[in-house]
Amino acid sequence: MSDKKSARLILEDGTTFTGYSFGAETATTGEVVFNTAMTGYPESLTDPSYSGQILVSTYPLVGNYGVPQKESEYGLLKFFESDRIHVKGLVISDYSFEYSHWNAGESLGEWLRENGVPGIWGIDTRQLTKIIRERGVMLGKIVVEGSAEPAAFDDPNLRNLAAEVSTPQVETYGDGPMKIVLVDCGCKYNIIRCLLSRGATVIRVPWDYDFTALDYDGVMLSNGPGDPQQCTATISNIKKAMALGKPIFGICLGNQLLSIAAGATTFKLKYGHRSHNQPALMVGTNKAVITSQNHGFAVNTDTLGPDWEPYFVNLNDGTSEGIRHKRLPFFSVQFHPEASGGPVDTEFLFDDFIRNIRDHAGSKR
Repeated sequence: MSDKKSARLILEDGTTFTGYSFGAETATTGEVVFNTAMTGYPESLTDPSYSGQILVSTYPLVGNYGVPQKESEYGLLKFFESDRIHVKGLVISDYSFEYSHWNAGESLGEWLRENGVPGIWGIDTRQLTKIIRERGVMLGKIVVEGSAEPAAFDDPNLRNLAAEVSTPQVETYGDGPMKIVLVDCGCKYNIIRCLLSRGATVIRVPWDYDFTALDYDGVMLSNGPGDPQQCTATISNIKKAMALGKPIFGICLGNQLLSIAAGATTFKLKYGHRSHNQPALMVGTNKAVITSQNHGFAVNTDTLGPDWEPYFVNLNDGTSEGIRHKRLPFFSVQFHPEASGGPVDTEFLFDDFIRNIRDHAGSKR
């Protein structure tokens, strides 16, 4: 390509990688993180949990199956996890300019340009990943030839990212007999799909909405980006919901928020868990599952109150992968049981949540 433009990835320690632009010809800044998944870039790029981050794909070839067509289901885009790209930039080793897939509607580069998101290819992502693993996540900038370099590095964790990506209003999906409040801190669409497919009505509310006065049967606390300590209003509402005793299920950021409401503390991981192959053990059993994950913070289960216990633990580094109440129908997991894009080992947790709702409703009769 004779017309290709050069692009640079500049880390906050001054390390610079030079490659070529394949997305929007603009500059950006954010937190540089890596994901080891081999597939699923349309789902990852539209995952609100990546808000404020420059995503590095460790799999070397990206773009070969293009980007899906914009079909809708349940009023949601069918093959994406939100209505737009949330990453600040995309960093890859080798970009496939030719794509082929039965459902492809456009190339990855075209999609990035439409959304104003820069992409850089042709750099050594193995070396970059080694740097992040050794030093921890760092802030960075992508600067495309002809664009002005941002004057400063942006640290997204200083902002309430959940507030930035949450729905601005109450929205309702489906008409099933069970009413589930979905607290949207940056939820993936597949959480909604998994609940709707199980016969629920989903009432999606903003991150700081006091839902406790609504008529509902259970609460789903969604995934989302950033530091959970920023979501003080959500934590306050969770405490009120816990006092009502109705079933609660938290995912990813939702796990951290439920844990904080239960008295625990959280901490930032060195480089986070972002992959489709994280092994988690169900505590007290010999059952291990392979999970999809995308988070930079974790829960210190040693700080949980006496009524709570660990639910899952990460078999790679021993960090918490979930908590549950010893008596009441409250539980949460750090990984993504809604998977998208995969694996689906833990989708049974949605069935457990629905069972909790039915059992709780039966006990009130």
